[in-house]
Amino acid sequence: MKLNGKKIAFLVAEGVEDLEYYVVAMRLQEEGAEVLTAGLDLKPLHGKNGLVITPDTLIKDLKADKLFALVLPGGWAPDKLRRYAEVKELVAKVNAQEKIIGIICHGGLVAISAGIVRGKHAIGSLGIKDDLENAGAIWDDRPAFSEGNLVWGRVVADIPDFNRELVAALVERA
Repeated sequence: MKLNGKKIAFLVAEGVEDLEYYVVAMRLQEEGAEVLTAGLDLKPLHGKNGLVITPDTLIKDLKADKLFALVLPGGWAPDKLRRYAEVKELVAKVNAQEKIIGIICHGGLVAISAGIVRGKHAIGSLGIKDDLENAGAIWDDRPAFSEGNLVWGRVVADIPDFNRELVAALVERA
C-alpha cells in the first residue's frame, strides 16, 4: 500500500457532500492512508444526502506539520467552514508547506477564503466559478487536474478522475 500510515485529514461540517467524503476517503484508505475526519466539534453530522459522518478529531487540534495532506470535499459544508479562522489558518499553513490539498466541487470556497487560489488554475462546481475567478484563480474546466500541490476535482460525477489525480499526487510525494 503506497500511502501506509500517511495522515490525511478531511475537513467536514453539516451538509458535506457525502460521496466526495466517503468515496475519496475509502480510496485513500485502500492505499493505506490514515484518514482523519475533522470537524468543528465531535458531534455526528449529516452529509448533503443524509449519510451520517462522525468526526474523530477537531479541526482546531490539527497541526499542519503533522499532516501528510488535506482534503476539502464539497457540498454545503465549505460555506460553513470558511467562516472559521482555524480552518483558514490550517489550509494556509498546509499550503505554505506545499503539502497536497485535494479540493473538489464547492471545497474551493475554503481555498478561496484561505487565500491560496490567486494565480492558480482551479476547477469546481460551476456554482463557484465566479467566486474562484474573483479571487484571482484561472478557471480550467476539466474533470480533475493537479497544479503544484493543489489537486482539483469538478463534481461528484468526476470523483473517479479526482481520485486518480489525488492518489497519483500523494504517491509521488510519499
